[in-house]
Amino acid sequence: MSQPRQLDSPLYRLLREENITGFNTQRPMDVEIDLSGGDFRGLDLRALDAQGINFTDAYFRGTDLRGLDLRQSRLEGASLAHAQISGAYFPADLSADELLMSVNFGTRLRYRTR
Repeated sequence: MSQPRQLDSPLYRLLREENITGFNTQRPMDVEIDLSGGDFRGLDLRALDAQGINFTDAYFRGTDLRGLDLRQSRLEGASLAHAQISGAYFPADLSADELLMSVNFGTRLRYRTR
């Protein structure tokens, strides 16, 4: 299992500083943003435009994700331990049980196979 880490990226630094408006303004819209393995513990990301962000293996312990639209984000292997997820949209391939296990026990998210 990978450990969460600080990423060497100007966009990641904006999120770590909770400058969500700056992130949304500076992000490229036509390419995937790779924030895989990033440490997002305890941040307030409620206003984030998460479309096209790769959050594979990311760590969201205690993060405020309320109201986010994560349907177009990659979340395989991410941990949502004790994150606030009320009103958030998640990829259709993630089951409710998988989300609850991750929020309650910190398990890594696994997508359903079809």
